[in-house]
Amino acid sequence: MTDPFPLNLFEYESLALERLAPIARDYYASGAHDEITLRRNREAFERRSIRYRVLNDVSERDASVELLGRRHPAPLLVAPSAFQRLAHPEGELAAVRAAGTLGLTYTLSTLATTSIEDVAAEAALLDGPPPWFQLYVLRDRELTRELVSRSEQAGFEALVLTVDAPLLGRRERDARNTFSLPPGLSAANLPAERIASDGTDSGLFQFFASQVDPSLTWADVEWLRSVTSLPVIVKGVVRADDALLAVEHGAAAVIVSNHGGRQLDTAIASLDALPAIAEAVAGRVPLLLDGGVRRGTDVIKALALGASAVLVGRPVLWALAVDGEAGVRHALKLLLDEIDLALALSGASTPAELTPDLIA
Repeated sequence: MTDPFPLNLFEYESLALERLAPIARDYYASGAHDEITLRRNREAFERRSIRYRVLNDVSERDASVELLGRRHPAPLLVAPSAFQRLAHPEGELAAVRAAGTLGLTYTLSTLATTSIEDVAAEAALLDGPPPWFQLYVLRDRELTRELVSRSEQAGFEALVLTVDAPLLGRRERDARNTFSLPPGLSAANLPAERIASDGTDSGLFQFFASQVDPSLTWADVEWLRSVTSLPVIVKGVVRADDALLAVEHGAAAVIVSNHGGRQLDTAIASLDALPAIAEAVAGRVPLLLDGGVRRGTDVIKALALGASAVLVGRPVLWALAVDGEAGVRHALKLLLDEIDLALALSGASTPAELTPDLIA
């Protein structure tokens, strides 16, 4: 383990920002335009307080939750994050191992630097939970079908359909750095023969930008469901009416998310969007949340406001950069321990006891 020994996720971030090459650091850390939404995601947790209960017996606690018919040991999953080998040579493999040893579900990005098959094999070796695959419905529907088929055949548990990217958000730090992957790294699940560079920009991003489809509608969610047996989770919802449409069109779960502040700047913070969505959905499908989660108290706040679980993305990248698999495992364990402590100090023994009246 690194010295100084990180005591929380913020310390992992500080250490990682010192160690990462600027192009990787800015790619991971940046938000869209003025990064207002990036900051709002964190501020939304900080401005809320916990009105805790006392003299409840919390001597025995169980933080587990059920999602998609399977019991998870805690309301915590790993969010999809692109290009993890920029942080560490083992990248996605190190992260899925770390999550799996703790029984936590790992979500693989479409823009991973490790193949679907290799990540699935690594998860299976640990006898850990099956991973989820984050997917974009691309202009090339056959390529989309191929990614879906590979995920099914490899044993992934669910597809996480990202719906908040009809165009790619502009991240000015990446524009300034002219971001591209260094030699030896690639988007392992996209067709290399179709990715070429004109020498002025990343050929990968030219290809991916050309594949992003601004014509997508809710009918495409139904199309995706028609070509897979896997449950489809819709990620990127911040409105109650959109959440209801997701349920109407067959989503197995909804992730309340603004893409980590990387798409539309000045968008609502994920946590601020959650209560109205929870009220509208009324338990018909699980609600998950990402964006700004750094402490166990953040998880308690999200659950009290209607989430079934949360996902963390950037903290995994920071921990990867600091100490690879061991760093990710330690960072996730820190958060798990904080969740248990915050649960008890809130006067609750299980997530089901976390109700909206706890939040001020």
